[in-house]
Amino acid sequence: MDRSDSWDRFDRLGRLAAHGAAAVMTPYALIKVSWVVGAIAGVLPIGDGFGLAGWVVLNTATIGMAGLGIAVALALVRPWGLRLPVRWVAGVAWVATGFLVPLLPYAVLDSLLGLADGAPRHPRDGGPAMPGWEAALIQTSFVGMGLGLAIALPAHLRRRRPEVFAGRVGDAGHGLARCARWAVGTGAVTGAVWAYWALGGTAGVAHPAQRGVDERLLTGVWGLWALIASAATWTIGRGRPARLPRWIPLTLGWLGTGSLCAWSGWQLPFTLYVALAHPAGTSPPENLAVAAALHSAAVAAGSVMLPALVRTRGPVTPPETPDDTRSRRTQGGRSR
Repeated sequence: MDRSDSWDRFDRLGRLAAHGAAAVMTPYALIKVSWVVGAIAGVLPIGDGFGLAGWVVLNTATIGMAGLGIAVALALVRPWGLRLPVRWVAGVAWVATGFLVPLLPYAVLDSLLGLADGAPRHPRDGGPAMPGWEAALIQTSFVGMGLGLAIALPAHLRRRRPEVFAGRVGDAGHGLARCARWAVGTGAVTGAVWAYWALGGTAGVAHPAQRGVDERLLTGVWGLWALIASAATWTIGRGRPARLPRWIPLTLGWLGTGSLCAWSGWQLPFTLYVALAHPAGTSPPENLAVAAALHSAAVAAGSVMLPALVRTRGPVTPPETPDDTRSRRTQGGRSR
């Protein structure tokens, strides 16, 4: 198969995935709107531990996040998205994929474990006694958005910056700057600690009995993506293995660094709040000082590794884009 034909197919798949991601997130947004309206009207219950104001603020924020996710998905495929600065689109999409895509292994494993013990578990979304169909829609929205962005984002970026994805790892491996090497090491150490906790390690854990299967599984997923981010950055920076297609470690590194920054950037403020304010009834399993240090290190490592990934580019001559292919075929037809 001609390389341009493969790119045409991938581009079409990316466009379909972007529309699918926007569509699949819509039920989540509508469910959250119904929670807000129902709570204000007094016809739906408020989540445990919340007052009316807190419940409305929390769910209004998630409605905004869902709306932003839908807008980002459409920006990856609609013509107006190409007029937006690529750094803005890529930055927002990097955070979104960092939140959603790394959770896909968790969603699969959590469902399998739930089926194994006869008690399916769903992500905690703050919902008051959600019916099964509602929980299934919420989980489907997150999984579908994650899958859609994982396909649509590389297609969009390759459409706009094909030279970043071109070639093989060995084409432009010139080593890593000292700060990037430190970031790779920091990400690896952070991932190893999380993996250790996921496997049942108790060093740095203040309340081991509070760590259930869900918490350990999620911590293990964070650890895995931290290790992937470090390995991908090291691979591209060092140029080994030389014949590996560049897009493979670049995509994995993109997702891994996004996971580090998105999840730890979200967890760090809450960890600091609990450590400083000591709210009643809140006692995370991990030692708060250790958790805060790890989340801080993760955000710093992810922020440094991402530029190291994208600054090392492939060959100067970019591969054909779909527009180039169509133009070449049209000219060929005219010449005949």
